Amino acid sequence: MEMADLIRIKRDGGRLGDEQIRWFVERFTADEIPDEQAAAMLMAIYLRGMQSGELNVWTQAMIDSGDTLDLSGVGRPTVDKHSTGGVGDKVSLILVPLVAACGAAVPQLSGRGLGHTGGTLDKLEAIPGWSPDLSPDAMVTQLRDVGGIIVGATADIAPADRRMYALRDVTATVDSIPLIASSIMSKKIAEGTDALVLDVKFGSGAFLREIDRAREAAATMVRIGNAHGVRTSALLTNMDTVLGRAAGNAVEVRESIDVLEGGGPADLVELTLALAREMVSLAGLDSDPADALASGRAREVFDEIIAAQGGDLSKGLPEAAHRITVEAAESGYITRLDARSVGIAAWRLGAGRSRKQDPVSPVAGVICLRKPGERVSAGEPVLELRTHDPDRFAAAEAVLVDAVAIGPEPSTPHPLVADIIR
Repeated sequence: MEMADLIRIKRDGGRLGDEQIRWFVERFTADEIPDEQAAAMLMAIYLRGMQSGELNVWTQAMIDSGDTLDLSGVGRPTVDKHSTGGVGDKVSLILVPLVAACGAAVPQLSGRGLGHTGGTLDKLEAIPGWSPDLSPDAMVTQLRDVGGIIVGATADIAPADRRMYALRDVTATVDSIPLIASSIMSKKIAEGTDALVLDVKFGSGAFLREIDRAREAAATMVRIGNAHGVRTSALLTNMDTVLGRAAGNAVEVRESIDVLEGGGPADLVELTLALAREMVSLAGLDSDPADALASGRAREVFDEIIAAQGGDLSKGLPEAAHRITVEAAESGYITRLDARSVGIAAWRLGAGRSRKQDPVSPVAGVICLRKPGERVSAGEPVLELRTHDPDRFAAAEAVLVDAVAIGPEPSTPHPLVADIIR
């Protein structure tokens, strides 16, 4: 085969043949296709899209580029969740132990934050001693004995995606729905789960801001999952404002523990239970996640997961040495608190990274003291900024200048879960 011929087919809106797709993914993973030709292929896909059958083969080729996990020895139904990313989205920290407490095994392969959205692994690494690294055998053992893992994806899981994403990032092809869908689903299918629930976000803090594009991405991923024998559904969820009240690393762990102890922000509890109920249903279990949360069993499983991965909660969570507040300019009701602005502020305070190799601060973050619908008086604190380095405050404050809107009447809240796609 000639790479130029494959590029030409896709450039002109044609369908790549199954063998052509497998040949491209195999050669690309082996570093036998020059980046300029691979970039041209990705841009052609970005502009022309992919047919459903074509995308299924493309995703399978990415799965076949590496190893797959065998979870048949776990002894429980397996179900996982994936979020497309948001601000204050610490749901996985609560959801994994909660669904495990309902009788499932949850093989959560998570990632790190990049830009304005936080990463689950970065958050949990604020716990002294906790490690995201487990061997495949250790994963199976912990899933069988505890019911949940939260780990980083290994280099052997869908390595084609690792190389492809790096190239997409520098060629303005990240937000292609076929490429997003195949990237997410290749890793999730390779992890060997029986069922999968997707949390596909839209709004200012999401990568796909428009609900129609989020819906298209959700439907595409649900089709791919079901076509590969993974029972899959998706919730479309609103990310116009911060989920919960904390955006950062240690501050989100603290808020997650609050929920596991029966408290926490109402919106965070609502979304977590909605996702948990969908996961329990797909796993075929007759259990109510609300009961597992209220009984304290989910908190017990959380402690077991953290301890099994080396974490020591008795040492406490790190605290920021430097804090300032952002005050309300007038009295009234908060009508808007822009999620993206808060996420960027947390990033500038040190909670996020510009490049994957950058370190993050466990203590940096933003606490939302007031959220949309709540009343505030002029001069009253709305946001609290936390950091290890006070020189970072100015850059964080700059992005928050227009993040908060105040009006005489509370705005009508939008539903947190807009739709479920099965």
